[in-house]
Amino acid sequence: MGSVALPRLQLFEFNDAPFVPKALQKTIISTLSRTLRWGHLLDGLVQPFMDFLHASRAHEVLEIAAGAGEPAAVLVEALLERGHQPPTFTLTDLLPHPESWRALSARYPERITFIPEPVDATNIEPSLGRGRARVMINAFHHFPPELAQRLLLGMAKDSPGVFIAEGLVRNPLSFVAMAPWGIPSLLADPVMSSDSRAARIAYTWLTPIALLASGWDGTVSTFRCYTHEELREFTQPLGKAWRWEYGTYKVGSFGRGSWFWGVPVQPQ
Repeated sequence: MGSVALPRLQLFEFNDAPFVPKALQKTIISTLSRTLRWGHLLDGLVQPFMDFLHASRAHEVLEIAAGAGEPAAVLVEALLERGHQPPTFTLTDLLPHPESWRALSARYPERITFIPEPVDATNIEPSLGRGRARVMINAFHHFPPELAQRLLLGMAKDSPGVFIAEGLVRNPLSFVAMAPWGIPSLLADPVMSSDSRAARIAYTWLTPIALLASGWDGTVSTFRCYTHEELREFTQPLGKAWRWEYGTYKVGSFGRGSWFWGVPVQPQ
């Protein structure tokens, strides 16, 4: 399953709408992280990420818009299982998740660290980003085109490489592929989470609010995803100074995700 000839729509998502209660947003984010792990939905991303690390020679990674941080933990575990030394991930987000990140850092103290203060993906402090490869997983679609291009070019500044991945493509069916794991993950959220349990129970068990919000967000996310051609267009200002690679990977039984990475032709 690949992208289809659909227009890109910058519709709102409950996940990042300012009027949505924080407990509902946390439910959506933690459910997605759990779904990725339970469904092994990042398995197909491991090899492209290893190729990126080899090409960039990166030992430190700044993850931007890290959410609950689960992709970093999954990639660390996958690399260790394959006998490779993972890079050190530094997790950042405009809306930090220090509780989740602290647990991941305790599990992998030498591989996962985090910045507890808000970090704006469009304005990374040079001291924080310099020398670190920039990684964004399942978040690039949140940015409208003009901002997405500015973000991508900013990620490339003073960096040994840029890696962007989405667990979806511009095809609504790519989100449906997550449902077998996403629905159980959502129903388990009040039990698996340590905060706002009363609100999470209300959103997941007593009402269909979280199910409808998650379904809307997932469907909208597919329409927000960028195609290969659009991503390539964003990189045009960098000219031939960077080499870019693109591909898709299997997600679940029939879904597809995409990856896009680049490294400077002359190491920075």
